[in-house]
Amino acid sequence: MNEQRILEELLALLEAGRVKIRHEPLGGRGGGLAVMRGQNVFFVDTEAPSTETAALCAQAVTKLLDIETIYLKPEVRQFIESHMDAGMTERFSEQ
Repeated sequence: MNEQRILEELLALLEAGRVKIRHEPLGGRGGGLAVMRGQNVFFVDTEAPSTETAALCAQAVTKLLDIETIYLKPEVRQFIESHMDAGMTERFSEQ
């Protein structure tokens, strides 16, 4: 499964979790999760590579959804789990 397909699966998970998805040109940084007027919104940067956006989307999924209680295709679960570790490393290195 390629990154574009994984991204589509991750976006579908977020939508099922009541996250609004917005596709916007944001300069190629990938977008990310935000809260606007009390609603979770995930911005997809239309100028960013799907790999980068998928990584940010995977991190948003882990923040908002309990992935242990929902079915995920094995490739999607592996992608999420590999980016959970990366997200933790980034957060610790920023402190």
